[in-house]
Amino acid sequence: MFDKVIITYRGARYEIGRGSGFYGVWTTGAPRSQPLERWPETPEGWSAAWARFASIEAPGTIVPVGRNTPPVAPAAPREGEIPGPFGENTAPPGETGETVVTPAGAVPYTPYGQYTGHSVPARSGKATRITAAALLGAGVILGVAGLFPSYIGTASLAEQADQVIPHAIYLAVWTASAVLVLLGGTRLRLGALLSLGLSAVTFGLFFADAGVAIYAAGSPGGGAGLVLSFIGWLACAAGSVVAFLAGPAGGPATGVQPDRLARPRGAALGPAVLTVLAGLGVAAAFAPAWDSFTLRTAAGQVQTLTAGNAFSNPGLVIFGDVAVMIALVAAVIAAALWRPARHGAMLLAGATIPMAAQAISALVQVSETPKPTQFGISSPQASQLGLTISAGLTPAFWIYFVFLVALIVSCAWMFFTPSPVPVPPGDGYGPRPDDLAGPEPTGGAGQEPTDTTATVTAAAGATGAAGPAGTREGDGPAA
Repeated sequence: MFDKVIITYRGARYEIGRGSGFYGVWTTGAPRSQPLERWPETPEGWSAAWARFASIEAPGTIVPVGRNTPPVAPAAPREGEIPGPFGENTAPPGETGETVVTPAGAVPYTPYGQYTGHSVPARSGKATRITAAALLGAGVILGVAGLFPSYIGTASLAEQADQVIPHAIYLAVWTASAVLVLLGGTRLRLGALLSLGLSAVTFGLFFADAGVAIYAAGSPGGGAGLVLSFIGWLACAAGSVVAFLAGPAGGPATGVQPDRLARPRGAALGPAVLTVLAGLGVAAAFAPAWDSFTLRTAAGQVQTLTAGNAFSNPGLVIFGDVAVMIALVAAVIAAALWRPARHGAMLLAGATIPMAAQAISALVQVSETPKPTQFGISSPQASQLGLTISAGLTPAFWIYFVFLVALIVSCAWMFFTPSPVPVPPGDGYGPRPDDLAGPEPTGGAGQEPTDTTATVTAAAGATGAAGPAGTREGDGPAA
C-alpha cells in the first residue's frame, strides 16, 4: 500500500501525482494501492511522468486538482487509439518495433493492436531486491560469526580492540544497506551504492589480512575467523552487485533518466575537484608508516621505530594495500561525477567509511600499552634493561586524517545539496508537480491564468512533443 498519495493533475481516464518517494500515474477513480507506472521523485522523474501522462490522456481533459476543480467529463477515444494494457481505448498509437511501457514492463508494439513479446513480471523487481538483501544479511551473519574464532594466529578479532572495531563498523554499514535495499524505491539505489563502495574498498583490506596469515611465521596462520569473515565479504559484495543491478532502470522505454556520469560544470566544478584531491590525499597518505614507538632503557638509551609502511610487507600484503588505494580513488572519482549527486554521495560514503575505520583503529591501538614482545624482547629482558615503551602516531597519519576529514565534509555536502528544480511551465518541461498549492488553480509563467484547462493541455502537448526533458546543469553539484 502506498500512503499519502497526492493527485496533482487529472484527466478523463488517468491522474498523475506523488506517492511516498515517487511520482505515479493512476487510473481515475481506481484504488491507489498500486500505480500503473511509477518514477523516482526527482526532477527527471517528474518530467518523464508528465510526458507519459500527457501521451496517454485525451487532449483537452487535463486539469489541476484543487479545492474548486470540477470533475472532468469523459472524453471520446482519440483517433487511432486501440485497446491496450491500461484498459479499453487507452493504448497510444505507435510504430512497429516501438517499445511501449506497460504496468508489467516494456514490450514491443505492433500496429495491429497487439502487445507481443514477454513482459517482465511485476514481482521480479521485488524478488531481486529480497535476494540482494538476503545476500547482505547472510554476509553480515558470517561476519559476526568470524569475530570470535582465531583470525590470524591464535587471537580472535574480538580479543583485539583495534581490530574488532573496524570490522564491527563494516558489518553495521552492510546491515544498514540491507535495510535500505529491502525498503525498495529510491532507498534501494542508495543502499546499493553504499554497500558497493564499502565492498570495493574492503576487498583490499581482507586480501591484505589473508596475505599476513599466509606469510605469518609458525602455525596456525589464518584461522576460522579469517575464513568466515572473507566468505561474509563475498556474500556482501554479491548482494551489493545484485542490488545495484536491481536499481531504477532508465532509458527511452521508460522515460526515466538512469544514474549517469557527467562532467561537472560551473559552480559544481570546484567542489568536484576538491573531492577528488581529498581522495587522492587519503590514498597517498594510507601507504606510509603510521605507528611510532619510542624505546627507553634505564641507562638512557633511546630508540625510535616506525611500523605500518604498506610497501615494507610481503608481496600479497602490498597487493592488498594497493588494491585499497586504487579502489578508493576510483570510487571517489566516480562519486564526484555521479548524477544525481546524492547517489554519488552514498557511493563516496561507502568508500570513505572503511578508511575512517582504519583511522579509528590506529587511534585505539596507540592508546594501548605496547608489549616488549612486539619488538622481539622478552618480559624478563625488558625488566632487566628497565625498558619502557611509548607509542605515538607519525606525521603521515595526521596528514591522512586531514584529507579524510575533507573527504567526509565533501560527502556530506554532496548528500545535502538540493537537486535542481524542474523548469516552470512554458519551457516544454510540463508543469511543476507542486502547481496546485493554492485553492484556485493558476497558469504558469507566460500563460493566461483564466483558462486552466487549456493552459495545462498546452503544457502537456509541448511536453509530449519534446519528450522527457532533463534538468538544467550547473546549479550546485547535482546536474
